[in-house]
Amino acid sequence: MQKNDIVLHEVVSFAALRHRELCETFMLQKWPLYAVIFLKLLHFAKENPMFADLHIHMLLSGSDWKAAIAGHQPHPDDILIKERLSAYQSAGISYLRDGGDRFGVCLRAKELAPEYGITYRTPAFPIYKKSHYGSFIGRGWSDFAEYRALLAEAQASGADFIKLMVSGLMDFSAYGVLTEEPLTGAEMHDLIAAAHDLGFAVMAHCNGAKAVKNAVTAEVDSIEHGAYLDDEACHILAESDTVWVPTLSTIGNLIGSGRFPDDVAERILRSAQENIQKVANLGGHIGLGCDAGAFRVPHVEGTFSEEKWLRETLGDKTDAILSAAEGQIQAKF
Repeated sequence: MQKNDIVLHEVVSFAALRHRELCETFMLQKWPLYAVIFLKLLHFAKENPMFADLHIHMLLSGSDWKAAIAGHQPHPDDILIKERLSAYQSAGISYLRDGGDRFGVCLRAKELAPEYGITYRTPAFPIYKKSHYGSFIGRGWSDFAEYRALLAEAQASGADFIKLMVSGLMDFSAYGVLTEEPLTGAEMHDLIAAAHDLGFAVMAHCNGAKAVKNAVTAEVDSIEHGAYLDDEACHILAESDTVWVPTLSTIGNLIGSGRFPDDVAERILRSAQENIQKVANLGGHIGLGCDAGAFRVPHVEGTFSEEKWLRETLGDKTDAILSAAEGQIQAKF
């Protein structure tokens, strides 16, 4: 690649996320056309100051989660964090919302992010109910006193919001199966209300129609993942102010990996896309967050893949829907 091509490629990387076809044209054309396309890209970037990823985990790598955690022991790896922040900066991504971790990686990333022009939001650590999903990355509670103590600890640590784990995971070996029962509606109400009372917005890891309905009824601020919604859940979600961040990359990127049956992943993906379309058509709020760090969802590249899956799902309405949700999240979180 020639020196001028390298410079132009750096400019293109800033605008490419929302105008990929134009950028592909840009890189394929000869120099006489570069000036015109270059100006178009600059105009587009100026008019679309996007870009945000509303769900990442700086701790994780997109492959082996145990190795990723070990790599941040005994303290967060500044070199790796800076490399990732630099990559996000080069891609034009200026807002990141981390799902948190109990190893201090997200808090260190928040400290370093301003050097890269990135607004970084974190809950400090996810909060889960003991004996339920979340122990590998979060802090647990067994009674409400312990939960309140964790809220105070998150607040003292500089948390920007609270992340709650209120359900289990999808079982990618069998369609429609979740790994455990969710918290009760009463539990969700009390947990979310206590966080709101301290002025925190609440992000909830939440799968299954029952869990989503209960969390939205309890006025959660964002739903992460949200697998297996029914029609009632879609309507309740669409009629609320809750932003749904469906993290399609965690499903779609599994296809072809050999880790789980492709037919199951494809069916889960189709179901999620159909529900996204329903919620969008009903006027609901849908945001882009790839869950970067999850298996086959590497940092930055995962943001691109999430955009691809959402564009495939939402079509011409994609930009308007994602921009509105992004603004809503940035205002609350």
